[in-house]
Amino acid sequence: MARPLTIFTGQWADMKLEDLAPLAKNMGYEGLEIALTANHFDMTKADDKDYLKSRWDILAANGLNCFALSNHLVGQCVCDNIDSRHKAMMQDYIWGDGDPEGVRQRAAAEMVKTASVCKTFMEMRPETLAESPIPPTVTGFTGSSIWQYLYSFPPASKEMIEAGYEDFAKRWKPILDAFDEQGVNFALEVHPTEIAFDIASAERALKTIGGHKRFGFNYDPSHFGYQGVNYVKFIRKFSDRIFHVHMKDVWWGHGNGEAGVFGGHTEFCDPRRYWDFRSIGHGDINFEEIIVALNDIGYNGPLSVEWEDGRMDRVHGATESAGRVRAFDFPRSDIAFDSAFDTSNQ
Repeated sequence: MARPLTIFTGQWADMKLEDLAPLAKNMGYEGLEIALTANHFDMTKADDKDYLKSRWDILAANGLNCFALSNHLVGQCVCDNIDSRHKAMMQDYIWGDGDPEGVRQRAAAEMVKTASVCKTFMEMRPETLAESPIPPTVTGFTGSSIWQYLYSFPPASKEMIEAGYEDFAKRWKPILDAFDEQGVNFALEVHPTEIAFDIASAERALKTIGGHKRFGFNYDPSHFGYQGVNYVKFIRKFSDRIFHVHMKDVWWGHGNGEAGVFGGHTEFCDPRRYWDFRSIGHGDINFEEIIVALNDIGYNGPLSVEWEDGRMDRVHGATESAGRVRAFDFPRSDIAFDSAFDTSNQ
């Protein structure tokens, strides 16, 4: 393995960390990308260092490490137009009375707190575990006030779109400044419904916040392929901003033609769908090209399997995925392949 192999715990939030950790080890993983959920890492207890230590104790007892924390759902609420969907996924103390601006501000404050918690937690890493190949990192979402304008009819003016990016900058610059004070990176998972969902929008988001040093990307190819976005080009385009990497597969063009890229208001795994997330090796993503590109840019951080495949048992799928990532994550060469022909080396 050229890089640490971890698994994102978000899709396993129904399990206690003490139950998930041995399972993850048995499935072949070296660490966890821990989602800040009640069962895995309860933010209401994060001020208690004994609680933080208990997380490491569970990891270390199972020979697992941690290089990144995830706060995707809270980050989503920072810029979104808040409605009942957010209440269903949000902690009561952030939802409060449900006033949209209040939710956004409380979510922003929670993201600021996440930076300091991440720093403290990563500094508590037991000496028995390997040091992290990346700075303390929080993966997550930003939300977007303008996702509703994706299909520009009724026509959305340039001013309306620009206002959305300005709103993103206004809300996230203070958060990113707080991350910088803590020496923590924020890795946005570029994804539909975020301020950045492809290469063009990612460039615009980065420019809008003045190229803030703490703003980068949690690269996940599954969100690009079905959109028709060049997912290998993304790596090369943002070579210095790939802060963390998700391994997740997707297929597209396998439906019956009744629902397109927008999904037709169908559920995942509906056979009419144009695209669906798949377990690694069962979709259309070319992971070898991804590994070559990651090697070329010198990315040494973890490869974190985000397992999502509604057609497959998750333990079977995550176990198989661990083996497949190990097989294709070859280390880069430190020598030219033809250097052996140089007679001065003979």
